[in-house]
Amino acid sequence: MARFTLPRDLYHGKGAIDALKDLKGERAIVVVGGGSMKKFGFLDKVCDNLKAAGMAVEVFEGVEPDPSVETVMRGAEAMRKFNPDWIVSIGGGSPIDAAKAMWAFYEYPETTFEDLCIPFNFPTLRTKAKFCAIPSTSGTATEVTAFSVITDYAKGVKYPLADFNITPDVAIVDPDLAETMPPKLTAFTGMDAMTHAVEAYVSTLHCDYTDPLALHAIKMISEDLVASYNGDMAARARMHNAQCLAGMAFSNALLGIVHSMAHKTGAAYTGGHIVHGCANAMYLPKVIKYNAKEAEAAKRYAEIARFLGLAGTTDMELTDALIAHLRDMNAKLNIPMCIKDYEGGIIDEKEFFDKLPTVAELAVGDACTGSNPRKITPAEMEKLLKCCFYDEEVNF
Repeated sequence: MARFTLPRDLYHGKGAIDALKDLKGERAIVVVGGGSMKKFGFLDKVCDNLKAAGMAVEVFEGVEPDPSVETVMRGAEAMRKFNPDWIVSIGGGSPIDAAKAMWAFYEYPETTFEDLCIPFNFPTLRTKAKFCAIPSTSGTATEVTAFSVITDYAKGVKYPLADFNITPDVAIVDPDLAETMPPKLTAFTGMDAMTHAVEAYVSTLHCDYTDPLALHAIKMISEDLVASYNGDMAARARMHNAQCLAGMAFSNALLGIVHSMAHKTGAAYTGGHIVHGCANAMYLPKVIKYNAKEAEAAKRYAEIARFLGLAGTTDMELTDALIAHLRDMNAKLNIPMCIKDYEGGIIDEKEFFDKLPTVAELAVGDACTGSNPRKITPAEMEKLLKCCFYDEEVNF
C-alpha cells in the first residue's frame, strides 16, 4: 500500500492571495523571512486579508535563509504565547519550512528536534492549529510537501524533516509574488524544482499518481525556466505552477541522492553556504550518470529525454542527451558546473577533502538516499562528490 497526500485546498492564479479572506478562525500568526515580502506589500496584504476574515493577527519576522533550530524554537515559543488556530507562512522555502517545524513544537512542546529528525515520526498535528503556505519563490514547493529542511549550525548539518503531518492544509500559489524574484534566485529555485521532478520520476517509490506530475513539471521547466530567468513574466507565472507540480510529485514519490548531497554539503564549509538550488543544479547531471548504471534508472531517464524530444536511440544515448540538456540549461542560467567554481571558489579545496569522508557518510545516511534508484556506499559517495567538485566524468 502507498499513500498520496496533498493540501486540502490549493488556490492558484493571480490574486489568489485574497483567498485568505475565506479562512475560518480566531487568531493567525504569520511567519515571514527578511524584508522582501514587507517591501513589496505582500505581508500587509496577508495581514489585511486575515483581519478581514475576522482574525487577530501577530507576525513572527526574521526567519533566516537555511533556518536554524534556534529560530524554530523561538517561533514555537511565540506561538505558544499567542495561541493561534492558523499558522500562515509567506515567502521562500525558508520561512515556510521553519513554520512547519514551529508548528510541531507549538502543539507538542515536550518533543525534541532529534525526535523529528526520524522520518515520518511527527506527532499528530492540527490539535491546535491548521497551516497555510504562500510561496514567493518557484522552487521548493514546500507549500504542498511533507518536508522541511532545518539547519543545525553547531553541527554544520542540514536536516530534512519528513512527515505527511506537515503537508499544509491550504496552499496559495499566486504568481504575483514570484515576480519579485531576482534572476539568480529564479535560476537556483528553478533548478531545484527540476531536480525535484527528475528525482521523483526515477525514485524507487514513483507511481502512476506521481509520474504524470513529474513529467509535466520537467517539460514546463525545460520550456519556461530560462525565459523566466530572462524576465518573461508569463514564463515566470508558468514556472510557479511547474514547481508546485514537481512538489506534488516528490512529496509522494520522495527524492534521491542529489538532495542527500545538497543537504550535507550546504552548510559544511567555512567559506560559505552552497545555496541549495545551485547545489542541486551542479550535482544532478553527475548523479544521473551514476544512477544510469542501473538499467531501470537508465530506462526512466530515457523516458524523460523522449518526452522532451531529445535525440537518441538507446537508453544511454538518451540519458546522455538529458545530461547535456541540463548542463546547457545551467550554462544559460549562469550556474557553475562544479563546486570548485561556485561563487568564484569560496569552498576551500583542502577543507573540502578534509571533510569529504564525514560529508559522504552523512550524505549516505540522509533521509533522501533510501529512494534513490541505485544504491551507494560511503566510498562511492566520496568519489561522486569529488566528481562534483572538479566537474569530472562519472564512470563507476
